[in-house]
Amino acid sequence: MEWTRMLNDAIDYIENNITEELTCEHVADYIYLSGFHFHRTFTILTGMTLGDYIRNRRLSLAAQELLSGKFKVIDVALKYGYQTPESFSKAFSKFHGVIPSQVKREGTILKSFNRLNLIIKLEGGNSMEYKIVNKDVFEVVVLSRLFEDETAKTEIPKFWGAYFSAGYGEKVCGSMGICYQEMNNSSHWRYGIGCEKQYARDIPEGFEILKIPAHTWAVFTCIGAMPDAIQDMWKRIYSEWLPASNYSLLSDFDIEFYYEGDTGSSEYRSEIWIPIKEK
Repeated sequence: MEWTRMLNDAIDYIENNITEELTCEHVADYIYLSGFHFHRTFTILTGMTLGDYIRNRRLSLAAQELLSGKFKVIDVALKYGYQTPESFSKAFSKFHGVIPSQVKREGTILKSFNRLNLIIKLEGGNSMEYKIVNKDVFEVVVLSRLFEDETAKTEIPKFWGAYFSAGYGEKVCGSMGICYQEMNNSSHWRYGIGCEKQYARDIPEGFEILKIPAHTWAVFTCIGAMPDAIQDMWKRIYSEWLPASNYSLLSDFDIEFYYEGDTGSSEYRSEIWIPIKEK
């Protein structure tokens, strides 16, 4: 499958350059994918961030080299991107549970973190409600913040809480969450909360107006309490629907639509809109 090949090519690139500077942007460029899509896909399908994978692989390989007795701690630290023995020792002990100088002691237990070999297994029996929609250009009013790949899963729900606590929902109802794919870099990207401009009662200071281009959209229905239901649907889109569909993602805005109701209810309804094109 195309997705499997691309992601395994990315892992090959990481392994072949494990001692070099590696960013999400570097790896995504290698497989001709946007940094936003690559990081989201990698995180959803592997359950870890790209930074975690690279860090764990380096520390695993570092332990093997120290165990051989052929290399000094400072040389291994510099090889795997640590500027000082102290920073290397701190990261090493956090991962392995021992400091580098203890590696060769008899009975020392070390952790091995092996190279990923990604296999996407498509399974039937679970339904996904979706529709294909053509939508003209429209405008939205949003309040946005920058997020990091490493913490977005927990920080975005906090952003929603702060949005409504500040009373913004009374003027801009907060029916949409929008990812700005075109604005991401290697580790930061922008996420906005708001609504279509026609439904905004006022535009508070700090908000902006975005023009969403005309696209063909794949629209997925999510049923369940927030944020788990929508996070689970994102995983299913990347692991089940995209690998088997005749569509490719476009590097533009992704949109989450939220309807009125109890967001903690098992019956709560929301939607995910992703811009697509036929392969």
